[in-house]
Amino acid sequence: MDLVALTFASGWASGINAYATVLVLGLLGRFAGIAEVPLGLQRTDVLIVVGILAGLEFFADKIPYLDSVWDGVSTFIRPIAGAVIGALIAGASGDLPTLALAAVGGVTALVSHLVKAGLRIAINTSPEPLTNIGASLTGDVAVVSVASLAVLYPVPAAIIAAVVLLATIILLIFAFTRMRKGWRALRAWLAKD
Repeated sequence: MDLVALTFASGWASGINAYATVLVLGLLGRFAGIAEVPLGLQRTDVLIVVGILAGLEFFADKIPYLDSVWDGVSTFIRPIAGAVIGALIAGASGDLPTLALAAVGGVTALVSHLVKAGLRIAINTSPEPLTNIGASLTGDVAVVSVASLAVLYPVPAAIIAAVVLLATIILLIFAFTRMRKGWRALRAWLAKD
């Protein structure tokens, strides 16, 4: 049960920011001695690369419309990261539990990513930048918190991730009109450049 919870919570965090999730898990595994963190995530080269990419995402995520372009590219990266983390947590042996945890991580990452991307495109319609920066910082704090909690207390982390995911899905439904406005604004922004 703990491996499923750890995978679900890590998958949710990967859907928001895959690089920060891998960085937090890897650092906790390496320096806090958390045995559940796969060794592949603790490697120095992995930590350096995801550290740089997490830094890039931190800044790109604060700029209206650039965040949506980054999310578009991340649509291919975040679910794969969630699936890989799930497979590594299961031991990556290719058996049914590995495939099941990879599916849990990948699908959870995809759903949380789509919700985040939808909400961010709706937030981009706000004329001031503080909403965008506030949403981004909230996501950053949530990813670090849930990923950290997941390796220490997987079940509570999974419950928190599930509640946040459900709440943001409901919020996304209410923000649908603003999402359409955001897509039009993003197309106009891309056409200017």
